[in-house]
Amino acid sequence: MERKPHPPQTVIMLALGLGQTIAFASSFYLLGVLGDDIAADLALAPTFVFSLMSVALAASALAAPAAGRWVDRQGGKTMLLTSNLVFAAGLGLVGLAHGPILLTLGMIVLGLAMALGLYGTPFAILVSLYGDGARRPITGVALIGGLGSSLGFPATFWLGQQFGWQGACFAWAGLHLLVCLPLGALVIPRHLGGHMSANDGHPVTVVWDRPMIQLSVLFAGAWFLSTCMSTHLPRLLVAFGLSTATAMSTAALVGLSAVAVRALEFAVLRRFPPLMATRAATLMHPLGAAALLAFGKAAAPALALGQGAGNGMLTVAKGVLPLSIWGSGSYAYRSALLGRPAQIAQIGGPALYGLALDRSPTLALLGGAAICLVMFGMTFGLNKELRS
Repeated sequence: MERKPHPPQTVIMLALGLGQTIAFASSFYLLGVLGDDIAADLALAPTFVFSLMSVALAASALAAPAAGRWVDRQGGKTMLLTSNLVFAAGLGLVGLAHGPILLTLGMIVLGLAMALGLYGTPFAILVSLYGDGARRPITGVALIGGLGSSLGFPATFWLGQQFGWQGACFAWAGLHLLVCLPLGALVIPRHLGGHMSANDGHPVTVVWDRPMIQLSVLFAGAWFLSTCMSTHLPRLLVAFGLSTATAMSTAALVGLSAVAVRALEFAVLRRFPPLMATRAATLMHPLGAAALLAFGKAAAPALALGQGAGNGMLTVAKGVLPLSIWGSGSYAYRSALLGRPAQIAQIGGPALYGLALDRSPTLALLGGAAICLVMFGMTFGLNKELRS
């Protein structure tokens, strides 16, 4: 029986990117907007409510390798569609919560959904479809998915204002069921491109060798610092002399910079080796930190722009570098293993950085820059000849 032709690459990229925007807005950034309202309404300590994001990240870290192995064996379409159902279930449980137990359960379910449906699965679908040519659509999906914060925060805030925090959760659940699920079912091909080695029954063995360790350290540092900055950047800038209002508006440059650099990668930088772009990305935050230390609060935008640019490029690198170094064999499982240390680092990152910031803002700033320099060192000794 003759297979139907795949939809155009741009259509697939837009569908996956929209799905990522909704997925990130309704999970990773949810409590950042609704946490205080949830805590007040349920008479819970805000610290407890916000700590549930760490619980969700822990659940995601535990489930991600098994999800990646399943994607390598069965393909990503079913996993991505399943994630929409699990996202909706988690959001529904949070919306129905009248106390800590159901709220915690809902956040655990959201964590499982994140393991099934965030960047790893869409990137694996694109690798299976396009093999070594997946860099451009991966960048496109990361570019659109990056709107999860810049669009998700105001959208969740508006929904909360109109319908309450419960209504906001139910609205996001409805988008997963009524937009993401049918769109994915319609657009994503059931028969992918055959670039994943598991499709021919011979999956590549993933070994924790030196390059795997280097990349895992690189991405753990990146995600640790990203989570720290998303939590503490306004406080850090206030400590260097900015007013609270100015610090908030300056911190918003992180998202704009991340989206801008992904657009640049999509249009221009993809012509350069991915390792070169990754190496440059690790230096963006230290350059901004050096400017802030040298010139004071006038250079605060440099730190925000550097953090956003570096993080934006590293998100693309997370999808592209494993493909560039090892090829498409066991791509989803390898990516999940590489991402597990990063997910674990995210859990404790805000608390550790907060302690450093309380002790000394300069110490916290230098610590973040030092992590980036370690990441820079991890980019050496990686090359295409390492493919299994």
